[in-house]
Amino acid sequence: MKLAIVTAYPPSKVTLTEYGYHLVKHFRLHKEITELHILSDFTDEPKDLDFDEDGCRIIVSNCWDFNSYTSFFRIAKTISKINPDAILLNLQFLKFGDKKVPAALGLLLPAYCKLRRIPTISLLHNILEQVDLENAGITKNKWLQKAYNFIGTTLTKFVLASDVLAVTISKYVRVLEHKYRARNIALIPHGSFEIPPEPSFELPKGPKQVMAFGKFGTYKKVDILIEAVEIVRQRTKENIEIVIAGTDSPNTPGYLDGIKEKYSHIPQIRFTGYVAEIDVAKIFMESAVTVFPYTSTTGSSGVLHQAGSYGNAVALPDLGDLGILVREEGYAGEFFDALDSESLAIAIEKILTNDDYRISLGKINYKAACSLPMSEITKMYIDYFKAIQLSKDEGLKFELEKVKEETAV
Repeated sequence: MKLAIVTAYPPSKVTLTEYGYHLVKHFRLHKEITELHILSDFTDEPKDLDFDEDGCRIIVSNCWDFNSYTSFFRIAKTISKINPDAILLNLQFLKFGDKKVPAALGLLLPAYCKLRRIPTISLLHNILEQVDLENAGITKNKWLQKAYNFIGTTLTKFVLASDVLAVTISKYVRVLEHKYRARNIALIPHGSFEIPPEPSFELPKGPKQVMAFGKFGTYKKVDILIEAVEIVRQRTKENIEIVIAGTDSPNTPGYLDGIKEKYSHIPQIRFTGYVAEIDVAKIFMESAVTVFPYTSTTGSSGVLHQAGSYGNAVALPDLGDLGILVREEGYAGEFFDALDSESLAIAIEKILTNDDYRISLGKINYKAACSLPMSEITKMYIDYFKAIQLSKDEGLKFELEKVKEETAV
């Protein structure tokens, strides 16, 4: 199979970069995939391909830019040139830009692939029906929110042109099937990027590291984390280092510089900047607790799956998709009020001051992560591609429900 994946890819700073990297890393290990094309955004530095091809030829085509009005046409031209056997689109609503036109044009790609009769699966990490547009930093204007929802509904119909629309949370399946009467929705879990050997759960010497990981500034705000740690320091005299791992969200450039200035008087805060894939394991394994300072959610959480892979205890708000994910996939952590630093302080304190509890949470999360490795997730995609192609070869309409029934049997 010659598989093409449309995705942001490291060292890109565009959303879903890490997920794109791990899709490629695990697809290449399946014997069915002989040629893998990465249709990625342009980056100044070369793409991160720090793994062996293992018999699968990997080809990078830099063919789009965030917020470019020509991205759709350049991607379409590249698809035409490659002529893949199957195509996977790694999507969310602001994948191709935070400007309305480039973002919307990018989401027409599933319909284009369908017209080309290429077996197509779109992985949609969020659906607009479940996004709080104000908290996600998109717009506070109520009229604009209505306009976005109308546009989002229209664009979702284009994405539904895919042979299969994959989502990572069961609630998304119910919403899409009910609202759009869609019958091509597949639940394919997010999966865990890496499953390293079971960690020792022991912390390195020195201060206990309380870490947040991601792209900050929209619905991920680190103010509450810094203020909560200050409360814990005063109450317990614990030696704590705050680690803010990641960069600004593309929608909020300069946010972390503002945080550095605002909290310059607070000791032991470390800003790592962009974290290369090779350094991700170290960041998580040295942390005592991973905190999710979110005011909203926009889909399944890659950070939660990474934290589980490395046996981290977590503190997180019981919000929308995040709360659903924890319950559905068997993760555990201390919940806190997303807008209350005192509530977060209590959650952090419970974990930092009780090693047995911290370790027990880490073990639960490691077990949850091990149950859904990315190798199994990519195998699910390959099985769906095979079923789509078989239907096309036999001149039959692809029916997802039949595939689900056969898989169940």
